[in-house]
Amino acid sequence: MIPGLGTALNMGTVLAGAAIGLTLGRVIPASLQRTIRAGLGLFVAVYGIQMTLRTRNPLILLISVLVGIVIGELLHLDDGMQALGRWAERRTRRDGEPGRVSLAFVTTSLLFCVGPLTILGSFLDGTRGDVTVLAIKAVLDGFSSIVFAATLGWGVILSAISVLVVQGSLTLIAFLVHAGLSELET
Repeated sequence: MIPGLGTALNMGTVLAGAAIGLTLGRVIPASLQRTIRAGLGLFVAVYGIQMTLRTRNPLILLISVLVGIVIGELLHLDDGMQALGRWAERRTRRDGEPGRVSLAFVTTSLLFCVGPLTILGSFLDGTRGDVTVLAIKAVLDGFSSIVFAATLGWGVILSAISVLVVQGSLTLIAFLVHAGLSELET
């Protein structure tokens, strides 16, 4: 497999889902949108529990989560996302139009880029070329994009850039570390 294929797939489903949501958003009843969000949340919870139960060393999972939190805080990632969203808002806002681009971008970027599926999926893609976790995440993010684009608008499309940067970077780092460690073994 080609490292980064999972990220490309995920970006594609975010863009396709957002396009569907923007096109059909008025047709999708609010009750169906809520049910889809609840169903996706339930799946993520069950899948996360299943993956946690299969882990051989839960300490690594805990440390990974804590390290991710610390890195995010040290790099002020949330502040950066908020600033990028405000920048996009200024560039696209029309007079009299309430600003929703920033809300859509930040909300969906955080949803699509923060979490164990992002980290684990990128790690598996970079080290093994296994895109299974990112493929599951791509389906989840695609359906989420439909719902969020229907309610928040086209700012959801911008979150595909976040997926590229975050997942792509994590995959590349995992690939390079794995290649370096493999080189040391030989």
